[in-house]
Amino acid sequence: MPSPYRDLFAAPGSRGFSAAGFLGRMPLSMMGIGVVTMVSQLTGRYGLAGALSATIALAAAVCGPQVSRLVDQYGQRRVLRPATLVSLAAAAGLLLTAHFRWPEWLLFVWCVGIGCVPSLGAMVRARWAALYRGTPKLHTAYSFESVVDEVCFIFGPIISIGLSTAWFPEAGPLLAAGFLAVGVFWLTSQRATEPVPHPRERGSGGGSALRAKGLQVFVGTFVATGAIFGSVDVVTVAFAEEQGHKSAASLVLAVYAAGSCVAGMVFGLLRFAGAPERRWLLGVCAMAVSMIPPLLVGNLPSLAVALFVAGLSIAPTMITTMSLIEEHVPRAQLTEGMTWVSTGLAVGVALGSAAGGWVIDAAGAGAGYGVPAVAGAVAVTVGFLGFRRLKRPAVGRGGVVEQHSERERQERHMA
Repeated sequence: MPSPYRDLFAAPGSRGFSAAGFLGRMPLSMMGIGVVTMVSQLTGRYGLAGALSATIALAAAVCGPQVSRLVDQYGQRRVLRPATLVSLAAAAGLLLTAHFRWPEWLLFVWCVGIGCVPSLGAMVRARWAALYRGTPKLHTAYSFESVVDEVCFIFGPIISIGLSTAWFPEAGPLLAAGFLAVGVFWLTSQRATEPVPHPRERGSGGGSALRAKGLQVFVGTFVATGAIFGSVDVVTVAFAEEQGHKSAASLVLAVYAAGSCVAGMVFGLLRFAGAPERRWLLGVCAMAVSMIPPLLVGNLPSLAVALFVAGLSIAPTMITTMSLIEEHVPRAQLTEGMTWVSTGLAVGVALGSAAGGWVIDAAGAGAGYGVPAVAGAVAVTVGFLGFRRLKRPAVGRGGVVEQHSERERQERHMA
């Protein structure tokens, strides 16, 4: 491992919460596809399977920011454990309902409950921020976490689908629930690195982190970015099927994620001068432009190359976004702010998947790559229109608040 990454883990407790966060994030890429595989195997109904997967995604988009908002106020341990128990109970209900063929409407109820799953990526990034805020190591930490995200999305679906098809239909979602339980309870047992909560005083106002103008720009842009990801997944599967090699779709999509993984590792080793807002906008533009070559390819090897190149812009843009959120969201709402970006991505993925499927049915897989190209153009448009807002940091950054947070962090380490 390059020295900046090795130095990153010199802080006490950093290895433990990073490992716990990795396990707890695996369900993000395993649960949805696991439910699709399970339900399609048990019932043969892909429409029902897709609807259930979409229900989980939309429920997580609604519940995730609320869970993170409570975390900012009361702490990770007090909030994550009850929220996870709700999600685990719902997952158990889903598996039992599917196995015993109970009423279908129950499946949707359980999927809504699964949406209470906390955003472990935001929780781990908040711990890195508490350790390294204001230092170059925070950039490296965010880069590392972006790589972890991509690793989860490379291997999670493969594990989930493989278990459900080779063992028994419920195996994929069951293992995802197991990863969630171990990851969350291991993470919340590590009190020394838990960020200090910020209880809101009665009558102080507060409100959602989404009131921050800069965060609104990020969320709007990442809805369009999520549409890129969601449509690329669906269209790539259809394209591979048209080419007569549907099973190769998972490999091509793994190459897409690998491009982001490589870029994230390299990006973490670099140090930049100048305004990060410009790097962010450049990254959004690069993601949009990278969606043009897939429109022109005619075979799977060429598509794999085009998607690998497209993946190179993903992790750097995500890393820069997380760094900018630190400047545009009040310290007391950092976890919620990070989760809102993930929520935007989740909503975009659902929209992109639906739009991609509609275009495929109407005009074929080749035309389907027009959906991520259009989504990229929308992301660039939102980024340019909101760029001026990104030059206005959130109120309360610096001064007394900075000193107070630093004192809290020192007290935490002394304890």
